[in-house]
Amino acid sequence: MTRILACSDGSVYASSVYDHAAWAAKRMSAGVEVLHVLDHHREQAATADFTGNIGVDARDELLAQLAELDEAKGKLAQQKAKLILQDAGKRLLEDGITDVTLTRRHGSLVETLEEFEERADLVVIGKRGEAADFDRLHLGANLERVVRASRRPVLVASRAFKPVERLLIAFDGSASTRKAVDYAARQPLLRGLDCHLLTVGQPGGEAEERLNQARDQLVSGGLTVQSAILPGEPEEVIAKYVEDKQINLLVIGAYGHSRIRHLIVGSTTTVMIRTCHVPILMFR
Repeated sequence: MTRILACSDGSVYASSVYDHAAWAAKRMSAGVEVLHVLDHHREQAATADFTGNIGVDARDELLAQLAELDEAKGKLAQQKAKLILQDAGKRLLEDGITDVTLTRRHGSLVETLEEFEERADLVVIGKRGEAADFDRLHLGANLERVVRASRRPVLVASRAFKPVERLLIAFDGSASTRKAVDYAARQPLLRGLDCHLLTVGQPGGEAEERLNQARDQLVSGGLTVQSAILPGEPEEVIAKYVEDKQINLLVIGAYGHSRIRHLIVGSTTTVMIRTCHVPILMFR
């Protein structure tokens, strides 16, 4: 059975995650599993070392109060998780999805994902979580770790869902973008959509040959394709193309460089996720 795994923390992106998951489920004839992970580190209150000059009785009283606070925070987190999952089930039902599984786990999202993505065909996650800095366009703390760790395609939901009619595959000939082309040509998720294929670089040579091969594969898969090679910086060219052509979904390879290189020179993937206002489907 085809399954969509939707990761939700109840943030402002949660509704969009459910809508994007529902859209994918309908196109793939799939069920949806909503996963909410209770992070132990966020639930636990920080406990300090009270061994200084504080008296024994006062120290014991403080530690007892901290233990009570931890217990209360744990119960609150459990109640919050219950409400988040109830809302997810209601939202998906309103979107016409009846095959829904609601799952709650303790731990870290990345570690939990290793178990759950084994039975999933697609992972859906919001661009930012409940702790993200929106003013500075910071990404959710888990997003990059999830994309780097996941062995499945990851659909990063935009702030609000809009109907998907036109997609852009940003193609650079790498293994991850070849995987994206193969997926688009073979799988039902993107079938029937108006497909654009873009390489950033200079026309001619090996780049154009690879682009033509990718276009032919997509056409053989039944897609209508417009292809182009445009010069410039990838982040700027892709962003402008998305805006000019009114693209509804961007398909890219995820993090082509190592984490160390990413820290030094940055990553087209990160820039596109941070600044792009459409959902992004990523492949490793």
